[in-house]
Formats: sequence, structure tokens, C-alpha cells
Amino acid sequence: MFVKCYTSTLVGIEAMTVAVEANISSGIGMYLVGLPDNAVKESQERIRSAFDNSGFRMTGRRLVVNLAPADLRKEGSSYDLPIAIAILAATGQTPDERLPNYVIMGELSLDGSVMPVRGALPVAIKTKAEGFAGVILPVQNACEAAVVEGLDVIGVESLKQTVEFLSGLAPIEPASVEPDEGLSASGNRYEEDFGDVRGQAHVKRALEIAAAGGHNVIMIGSPGSGKTMLARRVPSIMPPLSLEEALETTKIHSVAGKLGSENGLLTRRPFRAPHHLTSQVALVGGGSNPQPGEISLAHNGVLFLDELAEFGRSVLEVLRQPLEDKRITVSRAKYTVEYPANFTLVASTNPCPCGYYNHPTKECACTPAAVTRYMNRISGPLLDRIDMHIEVTPVTFNEMSGESAEERSEAVRERVVSARAVQRERFADCPGIHTNAMMNSKMLREYCPLTPESSAMLEKAMTRLDLSARAYDRIIKVARTIADMAAAADIAPAHIAEAINYRSLDRESWGR
Repeated sequence: MFVKCYTSTLVGIEAMTVAVEANISSGIGMYLVGLPDNAVKESQERIRSAFDNSGFRMTGRRLVVNLAPADLRKEGSSYDLPIAIAILAATGQTPDERLPNYVIMGELSLDGSVMPVRGALPVAIKTKAEGFAGVILPVQNACEAAVVEGLDVIGVESLKQTVEFLSGLAPIEPASVEPDEGLSASGNRYEEDFGDVRGQAHVKRALEIAAAGGHNVIMIGSPGSGKTMLARRVPSIMPPLSLEEALETTKIHSVAGKLGSENGLLTRRPFRAPHHLTSQVALVGGGSNPQPGEISLAHNGVLFLDELAEFGRSVLEVLRQPLEDKRITVSRAKYTVEYPANFTLVASTNPCPCGYYNHPTKECACTPAAVTRYMNRISGPLLDRIDMHIEVTPVTFNEMSGESAEERSEAVRERVVSARAVQRERFADCPGIHTNAMMNSKMLREYCPLTPESSAMLEKAMTRLDLSARAYDRIIKVARTIADMAAAADIAPAHIAEAINYRSLDRESWGR
């Protein structure tokens, strides 16, 4: 007897529907074909044990299970449940009338219980797009998949419960969530707040500009000056995730297996802080079983690289392309996948090996050559792609012990949201462009005309600091954001001056 049901596999962050075909004929043995990897091949033993412990029987005749398309490699354990259902339908232990209506996925435990899998959200999106009535998947993944409206999401706990549902003996109420309610309820709640940071008014101002325009930032200062504390609070001043951004971000984390069983949509902007020993593959993604890297997990959020100069040079250089293109393409001999990478880079570093170069009270023990070598670990082309360079000085005792209240993240976020609204209106006719930092050269000429005074000031800075063409563009983008925050239609010399001030590392006299 021949039976077909459907499941799904992941290609990058997108899902692809796979047909699971089971055919029973004369002979003996079970044959699993269609380019299965070892995890899929091992499903035979999990399925046999699940049948024994759930009251079902495995056929003693010749069984062939094909996973189509046969030229696409099948990886992971999510094929267990659809293969088991196809076998049961082929042996007449469950009806097959409802199988064409559902995409089925889930890992089987030896006792017949269904274990959670990765990628439930992209699978649900693909399932709806292809016209299926619903998806049957582990109950732990139900909230995640239920974000997709107009799709019956059936969460099951065991193989036996799945069979009873398909047989019509035990109806299961489809899972449901309200995405908008979740976003509005927790999108602005963060444990960290700018109000916890004493002093550092100029750094807070710079980070507010970065959040308003989507600009990349590097903070340089001595140990204990507050760089990490400030960086961890950047998500709290960024605008709340829109529903579209939340869906896209959740999809990436779902594919990477980073969502908890109780989560539906991610409601807060991601904050990723990989260690400086992180490898290139961990940062950009890929591997033998392709998965998103840290830069994609930070999509629509913040990628924080603490102690930037301690990262391997080859690791840092892979950031160049995603910083420009806002996506990363991973090409290997057997596959090519593309991951989104529209993140805000926030980096921090010490100015020298001992950390006290240019400190107001402590003496640096490093030679000038050692300081130069340390800073040269960060290449010029990478620094050129970072819009804002901020010097962070130590906080004084009076600032730390003062009783005056610091401005809370909520107040800063309101100004950031207002500036983003101006940019949203400006780029309404530019698909894929949302912030000033994403403008190309043509848009700079259209949306950022300079007055003669502003142009003269920028020309003088370009000559004195020997800035590159890319730095020229970055200064104008930052100045445009500063003007938006001031509700100014034109870029004034004061806006250009402040933007130039955020290019500290471009100065030959930096640190002296």
C-alpha cells in the first residue's frame, strides 16, 4: 500500500515542504531513501521503540520510505513523527484521509512522546503559503507557530495522541496567540536602564544618536569607565519591534533553536555579546549543518563586541560585508544560504594593552609602539565602516555619589522614536531603507544637501583629518540624524561639527 504525507525542512531561514512517501510490498526490511543524514537514518530505531511503547506494530513486510525531493539532503530529527505516521497509514493503523491537509513534524522519544524541534515558525509560514489547512507539531512549539494567522496549529504530546487526532477520536483545539498584545505588553520592558548609569552624558548622547539613526558605534576608554554597562542598555532606548520585525527576528532564532518552549514572538530587540574567542563560523553562520551566526541572531537588534582589539583579526574582517549589505551569504561546496544581518554594531575596546593610555590620573605602562600595535589589531577598513567613535572617560567620585536623578531609558526612547518617524516618512518610497545609516550615495545627494557653511566645515575636516570617502558619507549620515533629532529640515554647521566630533580615531593626535 502506498501513502503520502508532508513535512518540512529548513534551507537557511526558509522552509521547504518535503513529501514523505511510504510503500509496502512483498519482501522484508525497511529502506529509508532520499538523502537522509545519520539523524534521519537513526529514526528507524526510535520509531520501532515508539511503536512498541504506544501499542502499534511495525510491518514485517518490505517497507520503503522516500523523502522527496530526493536530491535535497535531509537533516535533523524532525522527520520522526511524519515517517511514523506514514508507516501507520500504510499499514492501515490510522486513516490517511486527513494527511494531505497537514504538515507534520516532531522528534520521537523511545516511549512515543513527541519532543520539540527547531524552525517551527518558518515551517508554519511556509505551510500557510502553500495552502495547507494546518501543521501538526510538538506542543512545546505550538505557541511559536501559532503566531501565523489563518493556520490550524495542532500541538501534540505523543504519537498516540497524533494518531487519535488524525482518526477523529480525540479532537485538539488549535493553539492561538495574540501577537500584537505580546508586543505591546513586554516590548519596552528591560532590566537595564540608562537611569542606572551615573554621569557619561556625552556618551549617552552619542548612543541616543546611534539608536535614532541605526549607526554603528565603537567606545574606547580605560577599564571600569562604563563601556559595557552603557552598551547593554542600548536596546532599552531603541524603538519597540514592529510585528514584521518581530516575525523576522523570531524566525531566525527559531531556526537556530534559541527559543524557549513557552515563547511565541520575540518581543524585545536581541542583544548578542559573543566572546572574543568566537570563531568566524560562529560569527557569520554556516557549518556542516548550516545555522545562523551571531550577526544574524542580532538582526534588528544589537551586536556587542566587547574588547574588540582582542578578537582575531580574521574574525573581525568578516564583518565588513554585512556592515555594508545588511545580509550575509555563506557559500560552501554543498550549499549556499543567505541570512539577514541588519544589526547595530556596538563595540568597545581599551586604548592599549594595560588599558590606561590617556587616563586622567593613572599612568600607562605601555610603550608608544605597543599602543600602536594594539590599536592596529582593528583594521582601518573596519574602523572606516563604524560611524561613531566615542571616547569614554572615567566617572568622577562626585558623579558616582551624586543624588541627582539620571534620565531614564523611556524618556530617551521617546526622542529616538520621534526621530525614526521622520526617517520612516522620508524613506517611504525606498524599499528596504528604514534609517539614515542605510542610505546609499544617491540618497545622500537627494536627502542630505549641505549648506555652503556646512560644506566648507566638512571640507576643512576632510583635509585636516585626511578622511576617506566612506568617512565623508558616515559623517553626513550622522549629521542628518542629529538634524532629525533637532527637528531641523537642513543640516546646519553645528550638526556637521558634532558628527565630526564622533570620529575620534581618525585623528592623528588621538590620545595625546
